[in-house]
Amino acid sequence: MNNGAGRRINGGAEEDDDEDDVNGDLDAWERTYTDERSWESLQEDELGMLRPIDNQALYHSQYRRRLGSLSSTAARIQKGLIRYLYIVIDLSRAASEMDFRPSRIAVIAKHVETFIREFFYQNPLSQVGIVTIKDGVAHCLTDIGGSPESHINALMKKLECSGDSSLQNALDLVDGYLNQIPSYGHREVLILYSALSTCDPGDIMDTIQKCRKSKIRCSVIGLAAEMFICKHLCQETGGTYSVALDESHFKELILEHAPPPPAIAEFAVANLIKMGFPQRAAEGSISICSCHKEAKVGAGYTCPRCKARACELPTECCVCGLTLVSSPHLARSYHHLFPIAPFDEVTSSHLNNPNCKLQRNCFGCQQSLLDPGNKPGPAVVCPKCKRYFCLDCDIYIHESLHNCPGCDSLRHS
Repeated sequence: MNNGAGRRINGGAEEDDDEDDVNGDLDAWERTYTDERSWESLQEDELGMLRPIDNQALYHSQYRRRLGSLSSTAARIQKGLIRYLYIVIDLSRAASEMDFRPSRIAVIAKHVETFIREFFYQNPLSQVGIVTIKDGVAHCLTDIGGSPESHINALMKKLECSGDSSLQNALDLVDGYLNQIPSYGHREVLILYSALSTCDPGDIMDTIQKCRKSKIRCSVIGLAAEMFICKHLCQETGGTYSVALDESHFKELILEHAPPPPAIAEFAVANLIKMGFPQRAAEGSISICSCHKEAKVGAGYTCPRCKARACELPTECCVCGLTLVSSPHLARSYHHLFPIAPFDEVTSSHLNNPNCKLQRNCFGCQQSLLDPGNKPGPAVVCPKCKRYFCLDCDIYIHESLHNCPGCDSLRHS
């Protein structure tokens, strides 16, 4: 019995060695495909034949799905235009796992950079800070501020992973910072959590209730399995909880937090805010920067109240505390209050209808809407002006332009 078991164990070990030898004989490019398992993405058509993977169509479908989810809550809902967001990144040993290629933390860092830039583009009046969790301790990596480059540079220098994760310590630290935020600011926390447990020094339920009383909206994106405590945190504070399936899904989930979310009814209090529109100083002028406490040569911005110099906008004057913005920042924030209605997809039955006269060119870029086979390609139509657009113009109009060219042309004519 023992000898047989020993032979079976040895036999199993020999089989493992054989598999290692087989993988070792593969070339580097073959091992890459074996690791990525790209064959799992293949799709079949109605006849069971393999069809090519269309990454462009996949991107458009993800965009349309995200746009649809946002438009369902867009009409007549108050949104927070001045947001104070802390990004909490889990740097415990679980973040070094390699189920995401090349590792979880590498994927997080890559898409957090994209998210920060997109966040400031869509929320020019808002500010961001970064908190990391490592060795059971929460550290404030960057103070809350409006400079995307400073956040990104600080994050890229601190990507070492070690120890356990502590959700309670992170929430306590963030709660202490966000309690100092003015009442008109919307307080938010986005947690990117890799661990399957939390090592806390006390009762985390008390901390969750403290965040709720402080009107802090907490959202969590998990990179492992679903956790009850994360789901409970989001339910209590009005946030969202989701688990990423792969890298593309993680990117889609994190970008959903870039537009301002609907304000919670009990927290949605209207306030009048004093803002200053500073003048840009001359290029060759020399003055002491109030934010860096040093003399600088070149263009800056002069506070209209106390005449102190600031390097960039938007910011808060370090001397008098006045919020300094420019008119383009207000205009960009204004689009979230009156978003463009999503365009309707042109169905195949509508395209194949001989009685329907389909426009042959996109109204935006004037490119042909016909495929190389002279068949109608994918297109969308504005529900108001009935103009047809290609999918690229659809994305550009809703994410950058924020105005329908067809409706504007009718209005001016």
